[in-house]
Amino acid sequence: MAATTSATVTPQLCSSKNGIFSPSQALLLKPMKSYGQKSGKIVCQATTIPADRVPDMGKRQLLNLLLLGSISLPTAGMVVPYASFFVPPGGGGGSGGTIAKDAVGNDVIAAEWLKTHGPGDKTLTQGLKGDPTYLVVEPDKTLATYGINAVCTHLGCVVPWNAAENKFICPCHGSQYNNQGVVVRGPAPLSLALAHADIDEGKVVFVPWVETDFRTGEAPWWA
Repeated sequence: MAATTSATVTPQLCSSKNGIFSPSQALLLKPMKSYGQKSGKIVCQATTIPADRVPDMGKRQLLNLLLLGSISLPTAGMVVPYASFFVPPGGGGGSGGTIAKDAVGNDVIAAEWLKTHGPGDKTLTQGLKGDPTYLVVEPDKTLATYGINAVCTHLGCVVPWNAAENKFICPCHGSQYNNQGVVVRGPAPLSLALAHADIDEGKVVFVPWVETDFRTGEAPWWA
């Protein structure tokens, strides 16, 4: 029968005035008394450690990964519900669009809106993706079938309506748009975006505009 031998690791432990240390690991151990030892003299003695007691780095790394995974899964399970709590629910209309909101966050009721907004009025509401969007009242006292996105196509400032000039004039860099949002002066390179303004069950609903831009006859750059 073949003899089985077990590998061992034989480090040296050395004692000095300050304590016991391992030259290979440079670990300071608890000092031990040495009788008859001269000051400053280092005494080394060999010790034997079985190979199966030597730490296995591969196993240690595996255990670390398992520990990290066990912590990450519960953490993700807690984070996702909290994150979804802070995301506001979408306000979709029956036509698949977004219900317009007034300055205080109420749904815009078309009939009520027209009672307080006269012909030619352009007032900001909350539109698609939360963008500020102008509701337009036509000269015949009806709501226009389109809304005008108020985000300047230059650097994203909100463009106010200037009734005296009959234009949208950007306060940031002076870009100007006509009463339908068509750019007439730079540095803005494009006209203001459009959205359909439909009425569903009495409420104004903004729907994405993906058809040809009726103002320019071109494909919508925002679609």
